[in-house]
Amino acid sequence: MTYHIRVRAGSFILQNDCILLVEFNDQNGAHYNLPAGGVEPGESVKEAAKREAKEEASVDVEVGELAFVYEYAPHLSNSRYGQTPSLGMMFEASILHGVPSLSATPDANQTDVKWIPLSQLNEIVLYPNIKQHILEYVKQKRPARLIEEHTLSTYN
Repeated sequence: MTYHIRVRAGSFILQNDCILLVEFNDQNGAHYNLPAGGVEPGESVKEAAKREAKEEASVDVEVGELAFVYEYAPHLSNSRYGQTPSLGMMFEASILHGVPSLSATPDANQTDVKWIPLSQLNEIVLYPNIKQHILEYVKQKRPARLIEEHTLSTYN
């Protein structure tokens, strides 16, 4: 599918001073991502965040506040992640059910799901490299605001 801009959604899950990350091993070596992926047609960004947590980490989550909005603009980034621009929305989330683990059908090159201590975050490779943003967010706890159309009053 081609996109003018791809919309992605994901979960930012913290527990006991650790963050839940998906581990991959590919031509770039071992690296991590937040559980996230593309929003599908007919799906809200929060629904996509829930689905991606289930698909990538085998957990059911309650999606909370918007923590980050991440933009990838290829023309400003030497196309390091390809030619498709994207906008990623990462939501605070908490686990309702399940134990984080690989799903029965993991993504290509996905090798594990791990709790990484925040104190060790700077020792790993995280794509995108938002490690400092994560640490600042945890320290200041100022979520972004997402206004959802379906929650607004309508005009008569």
